[in-house]
Amino acid sequence: MGKAKTEREQADELPGGDVVRILWQQHAHIRDLFANVKKTRGDERQQWFDELRATLAVHETAEEMILRPVATRTAGEDEVEARNLEEKFASKTLAELETMDVDSDEFDTKFGYFERAVFTHAEREEQQEFPAVLAGCDRDQLRTMGYHLQSVLSMAPTHPHPKVAGSTTAQWMTGPFAALLDRVKDAVEASRRH
Repeated sequence: MGKAKTEREQADELPGGDVVRILWQQHAHIRDLFANVKKTRGDERQQWFDELRATLAVHETAEEMILRPVATRTAGEDEVEARNLEEKFASKTLAELETMDVDSDEFDTKFGYFERAVFTHAEREEQQEFPAVLAGCDRDQLRTMGYHLQSVLSMAPTHPHPKVAGSTTAQWMTGPFAALLDRVKDAVEASRRH
């Protein structure tokens, strides 16, 4: 949990509503969710994985829609393309994990690889993308982006959609419809469990 603590401390140094503050807080929360999946089994593990899956799907969609267009200007197209490719791979892997038994050895192996890939991706964002966005935007722009990010978080798909991952345009075109379908699917699955 050391890295999550550091991410929370870095977030706390930024003003409330700042887009980078929100993203650092989410990175810390994602680390916590990975830890919870790894230390549980059975139904509890499935619930933690479902929360992790939804959090990652929403988080990546919001980054692609709000952060990446600005990062293209501040961090450069090569940086943005690299992060988008990582997110596309992560979305595909997350979709595969979603079909597996969370207590299987196959899940554990793939989940371990996936965790390392997600953490590497987050660290690259924190070291390369976030500083460029912070340096290239004023406080009002960062707060406005934070507001827009929060709005997207409340409407983004809760399941991975590998065909649109890594594309800001595709996220804007299909995201709201996919989110509606995902949230209906989540409600049906939740009612089956209870």
